[in-house]
Order: sequence, then structure tokens, then C-alpha cells
Amino acid sequence: MTKRLLAAALVAGFLAACVASLLQFALTSPLILAAEKYETAALEAPSRAFANPLIVLAHAGHGHGGEAEWQPAPGLPRLAFTALATLVSGVGYALLLGAVLVATGREVTSSEALRFGIGGFLAASLAPAIGLPPELPGMAAAALESRQLWWLATALATAIGLYLVAIRRGAVAVALGLALIVAPHAWGAPHGPEEISAMPPVYAAQFSARSLAVAFAFWAVLGLAFGWAWEAVAGREGAAARPGAAV
Repeated sequence: MTKRLLAAALVAGFLAACVASLLQFALTSPLILAAEKYETAALEAPSRAFANPLIVLAHAGHGHGGEAEWQPAPGLPRLAFTALATLVSGVGYALLLGAVLVATGREVTSSEALRFGIGGFLAASLAPAIGLPPELPGMAAAALESRQLWWLATALATAIGLYLVAIRRGAVAVALGLALIVAPHAWGAPHGPEEISAMPPVYAAQFSARSLAVAFAFWAVLGLAFGWAWEAVAGREGAAARPGAAV
């Protein structure tokens, strides 16, 4: 069971990361680059602590105490770093998806894993985006710690709520699930001070919509690929266990 889970998670995470990386390159990366031009124009040029061309300091003043934050240099380093982060996230989310499928006693098929993948999109992407939509560089935002805490609470509450509504389905379970889904939004997401930005508002709207579209594709591929890989590994294990099978 553990080997099957790991194998399916690796396959699903890799395939989902490939799809998401291509979509990010085509849909969201151009908007990020355009937004960074406006951000750079509004800030003083950051100082360089090292001569290493693979690391640049950017977003000065966004960290605590006004220290500069580093990010990969534009071009291939940034693409590689983003793809690697997406791959790691994909495998991690696939492991979580598989663990939830097994823990709930559901039969692991492509269709069932797809449904759970859509649930993952609702919990980890869509629900948090209602209060904290994806943000471009240079946009005003609350402290990172408070945003991360609210995102985590919203994702957990939504995931548990979806489980109660879609799987348990009792009257009390549905009522409690709906309450959990609504609770983080009733509490309210943390927001930073309002600032006037030279960046066209359409950039922010496009980035938010495209980011959610990429996230949906990521979770859909993750679910489908996990179910397919699980069934494929199970089939090979069954064939190997038959009498007379080659060792």
C-alpha cells in the first residue's frame, strides 16, 4: 500500500507539475514580469550583497524591518526555481490526496480521485482566494504570517466542511460542514493598507483569474493522474502476485 501510494504520488505530482508549469509560463509569468516593472519603478534600486548572477535582491521593504528579499534571477533560473517548487508541491499534494482517499475508505479510481482533486482545488485555492486573491508583486498586502495563518485555517476548514457535506451527508454533518466553510470568511481575511499603484487594475484581475485557472488544471490533472497511476501499479502488483508470474 505504501509503495503504491508513493509511486502514484510521484507520477501524479510530476504530470501535474508539468502541466501547471507550462500554463504558468504562458499565462501568469508575463503578468508577473509586467507588474515587476511597475514595482521597480516605484522603489529604489536594491543593493546587491553578492556578485552571484543567479541571485538578485528584490522587493525591498516588503520584508520585516525593511530588509530586501531575494528571488531567482530572471530567465532560466526563475523558470527552473518555479518548476522545482511546483514539482515539490505537486508530489506533496498528491501524497495528501492519496492519504485522504485511503483514510476515507474510498475506492481509488480516476473518477474518484478527480472528484477529490476538485475538492482540493476548492479547499486550497478557490476558498482562500475569496478573501486573499492571488497577488502580483508590488500590491499592498498584510503581513505574510497573518496571511499564511488565514490561508491554512481556511483550507483546513473548507476541506473538513467538504468532507462533512459530500461524504458524511447527515443533516447535522451538512450543517456543521457549511458552518466551517463559511467561518473563515465571516471572520475576515487580513488585508494591508490601501495604496495607490501605477499598475493597471486589469493586471491584477487577469492574474487572479489566470492563477485560479492554472490551479484548477493542476488539481484536475493531479487527481486523474493519481487515480490512473494507482490503478496501473495495482494491476502490475496483481499480475506479479499470480502463480507462475515471472519474478
